[in-house]
Amino acid sequence: MMSTHPQLPTPAHTQAESMLSRQFGKETVNYFSSSPLNRLSFLRGDHPFLSAALKHPSTRFVILKELAPLTKSPAELYHAKYEEVQKLVPANIYDKSEEDVIKEHDSRKTSPHLIFLGLDESRKQDGFAWKIYTGTPYFALDATARGSEEQQSNAKEILGALESKGLSFLQARVAMSFSADEAAIYAQARALTDWNTRNTFCGTCGNRTISVNSGTKRACPPTDLARVADGKSAEKPACNTRTTISNLSFPRTDPTIIVAVVSTDGKRILLGRSKRFPPNWYSTLAGFIEPAESVEDAVRREVWEEAGVTLSRVVIHSSQPWPYPANLMIGAIAQVSDPAHETINLEHDPELEDAKWFEVSEVEEALRVGTSPLGENAV
Repeated sequence: MMSTHPQLPTPAHTQAESMLSRQFGKETVNYFSSSPLNRLSFLRGDHPFLSAALKHPSTRFVILKELAPLTKSPAELYHAKYEEVQKLVPANIYDKSEEDVIKEHDSRKTSPHLIFLGLDESRKQDGFAWKIYTGTPYFALDATARGSEEQQSNAKEILGALESKGLSFLQARVAMSFSADEAAIYAQARALTDWNTRNTFCGTCGNRTISVNSGTKRACPPTDLARVADGKSAEKPACNTRTTISNLSFPRTDPTIIVAVVSTDGKRILLGRSKRFPPNWYSTLAGFIEPAESVEDAVRREVWEEAGVTLSRVVIHSSQPWPYPANLMIGAIAQVSDPAHETINLEHDPELEDAKWFEVSEVEEALRVGTSPLGENAV
């Protein structure tokens, strides 16, 4: 069996009484979700707001290198101050409007991925105030040494200074040791940083894209001043991306199902083991939702393809952001309606090495005493 035991979020709304909570029970909230930050997405293009937030004394930065977060310890992120990252993030980075940034694009000059994550409104004392909003601003910064020579030099200087303080980048396949609040902030930072890194070039014309909307969109500029230095017109060749309604690309989210399959009599649960799993590991079944497919249909298809079991009713239980790199895990519970449909057949999709029906009592016992974290051998 596999499991981890991270701290779960406890947002206030899960305790609130309402007609829906009485009818369906309290909402289940999973790790990496329920961020304490107000994302203020409508202010991501407001450069005066971002410029003021960037330099405020309360502002904190989540630093990543090759997607690994900078930490004080395996259980605690390090929240850097602006003066610690200023070498990489100049104070005038938001002085120009996005329109002017796109118009003056020069592919010879590069900038690190800087992402506005949101405002922690629970920390109002000495916080940043903007209109009706007050709190501690959070940014994510990719300090990986890449880009122009100047950017790489500045990144190495900052990383050296931070690591000299005894800080380190957490090297883990899946980071699940943070508190619930920090895990949600880290998940947002990692997912957006990863997306920016993977989309530095336009998928249509192959030219460099630039980050806009404070790291949450990317644009393919119509001009490049680097072309002028080569004796060419600043105007780039036509690109279909720039002729659509919106010359932008947006972060991707890949919906994925994970399902607890219950037997007809309700006494057993179907678990499978992938060929990639450590010895003795079994898990609930999971897979990607395909285009033009409902969540419920995806559950039925994946379980049949992987285990040969035919499902009837599917109920969506809860969801979880999973930033490795961009999944939205949608948890479901499903049941087989006829014992004849419970027969396991692994001859369809070769994904699973084995699948078995386990008594509910055995699964409960394993969850109590026989589980191990991701990446470790089973207990």
